[in-house]
Amino acid sequence: MIRQLPLGIQLRSSASFRSFLTTPANEQALSAVRQCAEGRGEPFVYLWGEPGTGKSHLLQAACRAANTAGSSVVYIPLQQRAAFSPEILSNLQTAGLVCLDDLQSIAGDAAWEQALFHLFNRLRDTRSQLLTSASCAPASLSIELPDLSSRLGWGLCYHLHPLDDVGREQMLMAGAETRGMQLPAESARYILHRAPRDMASLQALLEELDRASLAAQRPLTIPFIRSILDGKG
Repeated sequence: MIRQLPLGIQLRSSASFRSFLTTPANEQALSAVRQCAEGRGEPFVYLWGEPGTGKSHLLQAACRAANTAGSSVVYIPLQQRAAFSPEILSNLQTAGLVCLDDLQSIAGDAAWEQALFHLFNRLRDTRSQLLTSASCAPASLSIELPDLSSRLGWGLCYHLHPLDDVGREQMLMAGAETRGMQLPAESARYILHRAPRDMASLQALLEELDRASLAAQRPLTIPFIRSILDGKG
């Protein structure tokens, strides 16, 4: 089950391994995250990369996959840490999979660092899976607790690389297909010339196009997409 947490945190409906278009450079990372979601392989996996490389997408996809398989999962976006306290990390060791997004958000905060350090130890004892993400490699995080720095070195660490334009185009077309839509290549290229190009923004736009296309019963032609983008401006 997906545990209920403060703020009504929800996973994006589009977050799945199928909708994550990878590149050869990211294949090992994707494989490790899949294994983590399945409760096998290395129990601690750390992903890092610039915004828009799909870190949150993969963490949420792992949660969905593990939950579908019957495992108890927890997803915590640490960018929202101001809305709750470090105690949110307590008693998570009973979950099969814990996903902590944006670790850089708690770097330098003593209370959060202590809470995360103890969580690492408890998860090791219960052999639960821990999947984390951050904007930089573990050694570059401004962690002040030495024992936590050493824990972040446990397990596997992968740098996620961004997609090129061809990859983004394929991602848009594949994402549309998973939603039951057909996105012609020329429409995908039009989106890339008109919309923000990071993965999170493109995924959000696909969700909006899905709703608008269904409501209007219109295909994803360039004129239709233009009307949606103009409406956002």
